[in-house]
Amino acid sequence: MSLPERMRAVEISRPGGPEVLRLAEVAVPEPGPGQILIEVAYAGVNRPDALQRAGAYAPPPSASPLPGLEAAGRVAALGPGVTEWAVGDQVTALLPGGGYADYAVTPAAHALPVPEGMGLREAACLPETCFTVWSNVVMRGGLKAGERFLVHGGSSGIGTTAIQIANALGARVFATAGSAEKCAVCERLGAERAINYRDEDFVSVLAEAGGADVILDMVGGDYIARNLRALAEDGRLVQIAFLQGAKAEINFAPLMMRRQTLTGSTLRPQGDLAKARIAEALLAHVWPMIEAGRLVPVIDSEFPLEAAAEAHRRIESSGHIGKIVLALR
Repeated sequence: MSLPERMRAVEISRPGGPEVLRLAEVAVPEPGPGQILIEVAYAGVNRPDALQRAGAYAPPPSASPLPGLEAAGRVAALGPGVTEWAVGDQVTALLPGGGYADYAVTPAAHALPVPEGMGLREAACLPETCFTVWSNVVMRGGLKAGERFLVHGGSSGIGTTAIQIANALGARVFATAGSAEKCAVCERLGAERAINYRDEDFVSVLAEAGGADVILDMVGGDYIARNLRALAEDGRLVQIAFLQGAKAEINFAPLMMRRQTLTGSTLRPQGDLAKARIAEALLAHVWPMIEAGRLVPVIDSEFPLEAAAEAHRRIESSGHIGKIVLALR
């Protein structure tokens, strides 16, 4: 297929607020060995994009400086050595960056087929959350059927995905959220108990339930010590972000006495092979959940590419429920 030389893209003109995002015209990237070029139809908007825009989350040296960590569209070109995809295939993919553009490159092994019966808009909501949740809750946290699972920020993109995956695995699911409306969404998605953190203490609620076996947290700050109190014996706390700070004072004696584990990870800095292995696990375990209707992306809002600043204002307001996407086609 014939490709243009130039494309629309959203650039970060300087570190700052949403207003520093600007629409520009840049060269279409070329896929290198083992990579594919995707003609982007929809791109997901995530908090790491806002952190990068603010100057607090630099992309890896080899990644595009453009924001955007996930997208769905069709394969427009193949790099040398790629045999698992063909031009024209519909894919959804985890990106090293560059999703806020008409075209983006990514390792071929980080792309997945669009699930049967799903549109590209919904498929664009899958990679960042599914890679993050599966690798942290299951691969790192070891969640099993029958265990108690707590996710903070249950109405976020990560939270809505985590609730559904944990529920599909047969876990007992608990979630925190900041309003009655958000709590209701969490319970509709499969949480047996949603906790409004403005009115209730999640530590007390989980203690009454017997303690959490796995907690997925992106809040940090004083939540870290509280999470450890909310864990059961042999419980695992998995940290993936720090909305309230990365430092906390912890008494390790109870952690040792109760054989608890404190771990965590960030997705973007991981190597290509590690991400490819997560993609393989998703295809084997999560894609069947999606195709069986057990996992449905929750979409809060859609913005055109040129309104990327408004999309960032929306995600930083914390008023959203589920995912925010940019439409490019």
